[in-house]
Amino acid sequence: MTEVYDRKTGNVSQVAQYGGAGLKFLYGNPLGRILLRFVSGHLCSNLYAVYNRTRFSRKKIQPFIEKHHLKIEDPAQYRSFADFFTRQETRTISKTKTALISPADSKLLCYPINSRQIIKIKHSQYSIRDLVGQDFDGFENGHCLVFRLAVDDYHRYCFVDDGELIGQRHIKGRLHTVSSFSDKYRVFAQNDRVVNLLKTKHFGDIIQVEVGAMLVGRINNRAAPSFRKGEEKGYFDLGGSTIVLLVNENIRIDEDILTQSAQDIETKVSYGEKIGGIC
Repeated sequence: MTEVYDRKTGNVSQVAQYGGAGLKFLYGNPLGRILLRFVSGHLCSNLYAVYNRTRFSRKKIQPFIEKHHLKIEDPAQYRSFADFFTRQETRTISKTKTALISPADSKLLCYPINSRQIIKIKHSQYSIRDLVGQDFDGFENGHCLVFRLAVDDYHRYCFVDDGELIGQRHIKGRLHTVSSFSDKYRVFAQNDRVVNLLKTKHFGDIIQVEVGAMLVGRINNRAAPSFRKGEEKGYFDLGGSTIVLLVNENIRIDEDILTQSAQDIETKVSYGEKIGGIC
C-alpha cells in the first residue's frame, strides 16, 4: 500500500499497488526473480503492446473505466485498448507565468539534491550521472521531483515552461516496475529512459527524464526544438511510468508537497497544476 495526499481535500489515503500480488511474486520469490529477467525485458513489453493494439483488446476498456471510475465519453470510439490508453484530453494549465507546473497527472515525491549533487530516493542513492548518464553542474541544493504515473493516470505529459530543447538522449536499459517492490534495483539508473536538457524562460536549465517501466517499453516524444508552457511533450505507451525533473535551488516547491514528501507520502497532482515557483 502507498500513502497519497489529496491537495483538494487535505486527506491522506492508502492506495493499493496495481498488480501488487504479481509484483510481490516477481521481486520477492526465487522463482519469480528468474521470470523477472524476461518480464523486465523489452520483448515482453513489445508482445504485450502488440496484443493491446488489436481490436480484440477493446473488451478491456469498459472494465478498466469502471474499475478506476473514469469519466470517458463514448468508449466505443477507441479501436483498441492501446488507442484508449493513449487518448488525448483537454487540460487546464496554470496561468501564473512564474509557476512551475506538474508535467503530468501523477503522484509526486520531492527529494533534496545536496551540495555534492547526490540524491537519496527511497532506499537508494543516486548521483546526477547515475540518472542522466553524464555530469551536470548547477543543481546543487536544488530538488529532484519524481512524478509516478499510475496505470489509471492520463499518460500524456507536457512542458513545464516556455523554452528550448538543448539536448536529448536515449539511455537503453531494463523495464523494472517503478513501485516500491523494485527499490533495491536502483531503477532510475537501470531502466530505459530519455534524458532532456531544457533551457526554460523562467527557471533556467531543467533536466527532464522520462523513465520506461514494466510493460511500458515505448516513450513517445514529439520533435520540439522550442516549446510553450503546457504544450504536450509526449506520452507513454501502456502501464504506469515516471517522469523525473531536476531543478535548481532558485525554484521553491510548494510547502504542502515538501511536508508530505518528508514523510514519504506522495502528493496527487494534475497535468498543468502549480507545484512551485521562483523563490
